[in-house]
This record gives sequence, C-alpha cells and structure tokens, in this order.
Amino acid sequence: MSDPNRTSQSTRHATGPAGAAARTPAAAVAPATRHPLAAAYRLLITVAALTGLVLEAVATPDAARLLASFTVQANIAAALVSAASAHRAWTGRHPLSPGLTGATLSFLTLAAVLHHALPATPTTAFALPRPTPGTPAHSLAPLLLATLTPFAALADWLLLTTPRGFRPCHAWQWPAYPLLYLAIALAFPTPPGTHPVNVTTTLPTTLTIALASCLLPVITIAIDQVRPSPRLPGNRISPTGIGPLK
Repeated sequence: MSDPNRTSQSTRHATGPAGAAARTPAAAVAPATRHPLAAAYRLLITVAALTGLVLEAVATPDAARLLASFTVQANIAAALVSAASAHRAWTGRHPLSPGLTGATLSFLTLAAVLHHALPATPTTAFALPRPTPGTPAHSLAPLLLATLTPFAALADWLLLTTPRGFRPCHAWQWPAYPLLYLAIALAFPTPPGTHPVNVTTTLPTTLTIALASCLLPVITIAIDQVRPSPRLPGNRISPTGIGPLK
C-alpha cells in the first residue's frame, strides 16, 4: 500500500515549481471533509443531555447526590464527547478516538438498560435521584437522561461512524469504571434515600449489574465488526499521488 506522505524516486530530485508540487504529500493538500449534518445531530445530543442534567439539578438541589449518580456521570461525559465530536465534524478534523466514544456509548447504554430493567429505587445501584413528584423533572429528566440521549448516541454510532473502529482490548477497558463504581457502592453503603450510590441487598441484582457491565461492551464490539459502513456524503476518496495534467 502506498504511503501518501512519501514521494516517488522520480520526483525526489525534481526542481522548480513542478518539483516542489510533486514533492508535497497528498495528505498536506487534501481538503478537509466537513460533515455539517453529523455536527448538527451531535449538537442535539449535547443539548438533550444538558437539558436532562439541568432538569435533574432543579429537582435535586444536593450537588453531591446528583454528581454521584452513574446515569448523571454518563450524560455529562456524553455532553462533552458529543460537543467535541460535533466541532470536529463541523471543521473537518479527524474524529475522536473510538475508544473514547465507545466508552461513552457503553456507559449510556448500561445506564439505560439498568434504568428500564431494574426498579428505579434508591436501593438500586446506578439509579437516578428521586425528583420531587409533580415537577417537570419528575418525568422529563429520566426520559432525557436514560432514554433519549442513549438512543440518540446509539443511532449516531450506527449511522454516522465508520465500523470496525473498536478493538478487542476495549472489552476489558470499558467495564472498568462501572465495576469500580459498583465496588464502591458495595464497600461504602449508605442509608436508603440519602445518597444515589446505594446498592440493593439482593445478590441477583448486584450480579445483574456486574454481568451487564461486562457483556454490553462485548456485544457492542461484536456488532461493530459486522455492521455495514454508513454512506456519508462527501466521503469520496481523494487520489494519493500528484501526476501530470492530461
């Protein structure tokens, strides 16, 4: 495979403007490919995550309770990563590392699965703090943080990113933080209702959380290896060499 950053032997000793142009790597003159639609979509993900966080903050004045929630932490990461990805897509820069975006997707997916599969009570690990009943955050905040943002991030991954970017090493890297979070919840339990990091006393629920933390990244990586490449506009491959005009 040819290297776009190298020049051929025939043009290495060329002189004049033609020789200078021939010695210029194609990667240095290739125009940046901007993706405004992808940037706009990722900006919407950022807005959805931030809106859910603001609503959750209104219903939970205690900042320690709010920041200790795994779902809130995952959405903070999603807002930051989506904003950075939107900026790179708008300016045509290289996308963020798949390890970073995949970890954020893994955290959001885990939070969504546990929110819908397990009772959202203070005795369940990873649960959101209980908002005040009757307030808009009582229904909107969980909808945005545990449903809309994770599904939007999932669609972004499936429809707007290149496949086969995830690596087998991510299968043990991504579960590291959720398992650490669970271990802290088990080691330092607090009275129910005083802190969102409370783990249920039942062993099956604890094992379910640990199993989900390990299996979801493996499933995500497996899907990434076989899913088709999305057809994004403006992704035409540029020539890697400079030749004479015909």
